[in-house]
Amino acid sequence: MSSPDGSRPDFARYRLFLLHDLAADKPLPLEREQANYLLNVLRLKSGDTILVFNGRDGEWLAAITAEGRKQASLTPLRQLKPQPPPPDLVYLFAPLKHARLDYLAQKAVEMGAGVLQPVLTRRTQVSRLNRERLRANAIEAAEQCGILALPEIREEVPLAAALAALEPERLLIFCDEDAPERAPLAALAEAAPGPLAVLIGPEGGFDAAERQAILARPRTLRISLGPRILRADTAAVAALALVQAILGDWPR
Repeated sequence: MSSPDGSRPDFARYRLFLLHDLAADKPLPLEREQANYLLNVLRLKSGDTILVFNGRDGEWLAAITAEGRKQASLTPLRQLKPQPPPPDLVYLFAPLKHARLDYLAQKAVEMGAGVLQPVLTRRTQVSRLNRERLRANAIEAAEQCGILALPEIREEVPLAAALAALEPERLLIFCDEDAPERAPLAALAEAAPGPLAVLIGPEGGFDAAERQAILARPRTLRISLGPRILRADTAAVAALALVQAILGDWPR
């Protein structure tokens, strides 16, 4: 699949996320774990090249310098892609338990979410999130899928606060298990273009008061995800695929 800028990712080379600023011919030390993976797992050697990014400076081709079997550094050679803006899509979700939340975070990043906003609802089963774990999953997805713009990962907030924080012009796609079973593609096709947000509820769904508060917000589109009740992590992929195909950055 091509990147949003139209270029095709280079999957022949390993991609690595770095915290350092990237500039030509500026050697960068690697953490011991990163060096071990490149040298002893991938069996790369001095002079071999990989792709590096930091979410700020685009994608660079970098050469490895091995310093023994357990240490290495990287030297950026040239920028291959400029830094794109982050996707303008806010993904609001009720936190899940660890393994399913890992999957949800990875897939949301792959599907083009620019903001991950956890929301606390009456039926949310997990009240506190490990944001570092969420970030690690986002980085892993970006490394594997040619993504350069990492999502903003926000602290969990009550549903009411999350709704209030959305800009008035942002269209909120509300995936509601109680919505009438109207074709979601047709409903999305009728929406006016603009910045987007997608809201997926907790296991057990929203209660009546929460549903009323969501629907009271202007610029809210309620859609059904079909005749079957989907798990929250499955619903994330289904909803984001629908939204990206009709209103988002997928070619049409």
